[in-house]
Order: sequence, then C-alpha cells, then structure tokens
Amino acid sequence: MTPALLTRPTPATPSAPATPTRRAAGPDEAVTLLALAARDGDPVAVDRFVRALHRDVRRYVAYLSADPQSAEDLTQETFLRALGSLHRFEGRSSARTWLLSIARRTVVDSLRHKAARPKIADRDDWQTAAEQSQPRGVPGFEDGVALAELLGAIPAERREVFVLTQLMGLPYAEAALMLGCPIGTVRSRVARARSSLIDLLADADPATAAA
Repeated sequence: MTPALLTRPTPATPSAPATPTRRAAGPDEAVTLLALAARDGDPVAVDRFVRALHRDVRRYVAYLSADPQSAEDLTQETFLRALGSLHRFEGRSSARTWLLSIARRTVVDSLRHKAARPKIADRDDWQTAAEQSQPRGVPGFEDGVALAELLGAIPAERREVFVLTQLMGLPYAEAALMLGCPIGTVRSRVARARSSLIDLLADADPATAAA
C-alpha cells in the first residue's frame, strides 16, 4: 500500500526496522484498511467505512449515554468528528477502537453540555427502547429483565468496559488502549461488572439467576 513496502532493501546495507504505520488484527483489519483508504481520499471507502461501523457506534453511544432518543444525533456527530480528523489516523489501533474513542468523547461532551439543563429524557421511553434493542443470546437478560436497566445500576467504569468487551466485542487489549488503563484493570472491571449484574439479576428474578 505504501512506497516503503514497494522499495527493495539494499542487501549490503541492513536497515533499522521500520516503525509500522498501522496495526490491525482479526476481523477489524478490513475496516481499518477502509479507514486508511478513506483517509487517502477514496469516496467509496468513506461510505463503506461509515456503513461498516454505524451500528456499533450507535449501540455504544446509546448504552453509554443512557439516552437512545439522542443516539442517532450522537452517532452522526461521532462520524463528523471522525471524518474531520481522519487525515491523522495512522492505523496504530484498529479503526473501530479509534472510532469508539471518538464516540466516547462525543458522549462525554454531550453530557457536560446537558448538565446545566433540566433532564427531559423520559425513563420509560428509554427502558422500552432498550428492551426492544437489547442483544439476544446473553444468558439471563432475555427473561423479562431489561439489560439497560441492569447496566444503569452498576458503576459507570464497570458498565463501560462491559459494554465495550461483552456487547461490542472489543478485545481486552484494545479496550485497555482506548480507556488508557492496564489490561488487568479491564479484566477486573469486567469481572466485577458480571458479578454485579448477576447479583442484580438474582434480586429481580432468583430463578433466572440460578439458571
């Protein structure tokens, strides 16, 4: 992709290892390549990049902000910020991790902006939307208990790592990089989040929790 990759090294003069300009692993590699192509001005890659990650970003901001009514606006703002700074993306982390980092800052900025205003979001609407959009196949959560309500009852730092790793599927190492903390801290917070959710589930439905 780059001139450096096309240049033949001189056999007689060994060169120092080049610093990689991108690092993408697993299923995120294709999306990262799209981001790099979009950075270089490919309009088709821009469209495919947005389409590939739109759902992940929307789910993440909805859980993080606890306000699905504004999730689409937060998602659009995230992509506007991302496309505006795409020229600085070098692929040192996956494009998905990079984009979720921007989404996180977007939500934080939005919450700060709303902090001085009266809260107008309706709790019942939030719970209904969360129940309709919650992921399937998560043991215990589909048995009449809203995942969003359970997540809202645990500390924010535990909720965030649980959403990133267990719902968004982000690897622990990528989540640690995104949050700026050791991977052991991420593992610990996920374990505590699971424990808290099990306890909350037991209080709501002992039979389901036991199962």
